[in-house]
Amino acid sequence: MSSTSRSAAPLVSLDQARPRRAERRALTVERLTRAAVEEIRAHGYDGLTVRNVARRAGVAPATAYIHFSSKDHLVAEVFWRLLQALPPLDLGSTRGRPTERVAAAIADIAQLVTDEPAIAAAATAAMLANQPEVAQLRRRIGASFRERFVVALADEADDMVLDVLDLAFAGAFLRAGVGELSYADLGPTMALVAEVVLPGGEHRR
Repeated sequence: MSSTSRSAAPLVSLDQARPRRAERRALTVERLTRAAVEEIRAHGYDGLTVRNVARRAGVAPATAYIHFSSKDHLVAEVFWRLLQALPPLDLGSTRGRPTERVAAAIADIAQLVTDEPAIAAAATAAMLANQPEVAQLRRRIGASFRERFVVALADEADDMVLDVLDLAFAGAFLRAGVGELSYADLGPTMALVAEVVLPGGEHRR
């Protein structure tokens, strides 16, 4: 090859290459998480493997493991993305009784897990995993739940009340995930908890 041909070859700077790599990575992760949803629907948590997800996504297993260290990491990411896709919480300028607002705050989440019970059950199992990647997603998911209660109650709840609501919802979600509570009961259950812990609630009088 002549020096003229070599000099005519386009050069890609590091600054240009980084966005392209990031875009390819995002597309691969998107393909894997979409494939994971289909695998969970078809085979449940117990039948899920990263290798089968990779096959469905058209990705090499080794590539899948670059992005997800385990199936629990993958499932937790799937659930996080589904939560992020929910519409922003709109409580009509926080009208209504506080207990009603607490139930409304998680209505979209309750509908999601009711519509996708296999994914909800898989997420329940996955988020119990003792893995750093899962722990990070667990904190993000918990923070997104808490933010809904903050929006719902505005200035009517302090940190202690929010902590109780957080713990109660985590417990209710876990019970629903193992079949001891229906996902449709999450809203009414949290309304009852709010009645107990919020100032002025019916059960505090």
